Amino acid sequence: MPTEKTNVPALVLEGGGFRGLFTAGVLDVLQERGLYDFSSVWGVSAGAINASNFRSRQIGRTMRDMLAFRDDKRFMSLWSLATTGNMAGVDFMYDEVQNHIDPCDVETFNASDLPMYAVVSDVTFGTPDYLPVRRFPDDIDRVRASASLPMVSRIVEIDGKRYLDGGTTDSIPFETAMGLPGAREIEGHVPAERALVVLTQDRGFVRGAGSEAIALKSHLYDAYPYYLEALATRGERYNAQRELLWELEAEGRCLVIAPEEPVTIGSSERSGEPLLRLYVAGRRQAEARLAEIDAFLCAE
Repeated sequence: MPTEKTNVPALVLEGGGFRGLFTAGVLDVLQERGLYDFSSVWGVSAGAINASNFRSRQIGRTMRDMLAFRDDKRFMSLWSLATTGNMAGVDFMYDEVQNHIDPCDVETFNASDLPMYAVVSDVTFGTPDYLPVRRFPDDIDRVRASASLPMVSRIVEIDGKRYLDGGTTDSIPFETAMGLPGAREIEGHVPAERALVVLTQDRGFVRGAGSEAIALKSHLYDAYPYYLEALATRGERYNAQRELLWELEAEGRCLVIAPEEPVTIGSSERSGEPLLRLYVAGRRQAEARLAEIDAFLCAE
């Protein structure tokens, strides 16, 4: 690993579908206070969508779109899965909404010098990849690949590689962002000494087999034995990753923001009230910890 590091923190965003509204609340508060001084931003699945709106500096866009389209069958539904092969409607989300209904501020996004990485899972090798997202619309498929959940999404092919949701192989990519021992070296990336990490599960959460067990039983990925291994071991790796994160937090190298209570929102949530409450919970946490966040960002 390179020895050079920057003391400017990285920003690391966990995924989680609609749980990403908690992250959206946190990021909106940071943006309202002009707190953009990060060395890089890393997003997984919904975290990659949040990272996009952070880089384009569009306060409220993630919350607005998730609430506005939560019950639109073109956005996320079994109808979309049956008719397109993707539960999350690709054309609707990444074209109609992205470019027309509630367009991304592409000019601001493309002018930003904040390095952004979308975390994906290489289905062939069962390993994470960290795809730089530099320009829209050129790199929108990198965000889409990061958010393409197994079983309910088609594999996304980019540059000859096959990708699905990054959460399977690296749910919270602080190790790569910080260049910790054993982490992959990313060309052109200067690791950060510290990281602000936003989680979408509460601190007491322990991951079990979950949807990965269903994916294994589906036999959809029997042609990809390394990916099957990644699915089978996700819970164990995720829990160990969080334990390391708590250690780094105790050392002052990571500042972690997580929901105070267990998040029960599902991937197909249709009620706006719990979604709005989660967004507000993210805002309240960020507001309550603003002095702590500011001190962390400004530390020498």
